Order: sequence, then C-alpha cells, then structure tokens
Amino acid sequence: MNTQAIVAALCGFLLVTSAAAEERGRETNLPIPRFVSIKASKANVRRGPGLSHRIDWVFKRKDMPVEVTGEYEHWRRVRDRDGAGGWVHYSLLSGARTVIVDQDLLDLFARPDETAPIKARLEMGVIARLEDCGPDWCRLSTGGYRGWAHKTKLWGVAPDEIRD
Repeated sequence: MNTQAIVAALCGFLLVTSAAAEERGRETNLPIPRFVSIKASKANVRRGPGLSHRIDWVFKRKDMPVEVTGEYEHWRRVRDRDGAGGWVHYSLLSGARTVIVDQDLLDLFARPDETAPIKARLEMGVIARLEDCGPDWCRLSTGGYRGWAHKTKLWGVAPDEIRD
C-alpha cells in the first residue's frame, strides 16, 4: 500500500483513483456515461451493436437527448429518460446538447434567479437547446425564447455538470 493510501485509510477516507471515478469509451475516449442528442428524424434502436441485430423500436423525435452508456465500434448503447435503451449507429447521434423539460409549465427566467422576470413557461416534454449550466441553473433556448431554468427540472444534463 502506498503512503497516500495508508494516510487515507487512517483518516477514514475512501481513496478513489481518477480511472475508477470516470469511465472512458473504448472507441472515442469520451466520458461514459455522457449525453448526446438524436441527429435524425428516425433512428433505429437495435438489440445489439450491428445491422444483423433486430430493431426493437425507433426514435422519431429529432434532437431528443439520450445518454450514451456504452460503445462498440461504430455503435453506441443509449438510453432515454424513461430508461429504454439499445444500440444506435453513431452517425445518427450529435454532440449538440439538448434537454427535455421534466415539469409541466416550467418557468424560464430572464436570469438564474427566481425573482427575475419569467420569459416563458415550457410544457413538459419540450426539447430545448442546452447552453450554459451552473450548479443549480441551466440556460436554454427553444421556440424563440431564451432563459434560465432549474437544472433539477431537466433531463439530459448531469446534476454536477457545469457548462460555460
């Protein structure tokens, strides 16, 4: 055991290496899990990574955020906000970040402050472009509106994610 591990053990801390803390995709070397969006208006979701695998269902909503949970060659294992998942060819995915509004009539504020003017109210299920995110708020744009919403009311952004 190295000195750092001994000190951590004596102090009652759990020592976690960065390799264990963040998994990387074997094909892209990008973090796993990570959020991306569906690029196409139709994206087949297959049971396994390859054209020989059965199509289980089809994403029919362009810009839908999904979470990449695995990689194999040109295929990405994804899941949606309901937890449904499968394998999608990487050419059907985009790095453009979007989120789904997870609360009905979510207030979109002019600033990341609940006392700021409300610019719009978003219905549950609306897809918005993700711009900046702080610890508690994210800046979104959708339908010609741009503003700030509580991060906890959105699906497609990690709770600890910060974006500038």
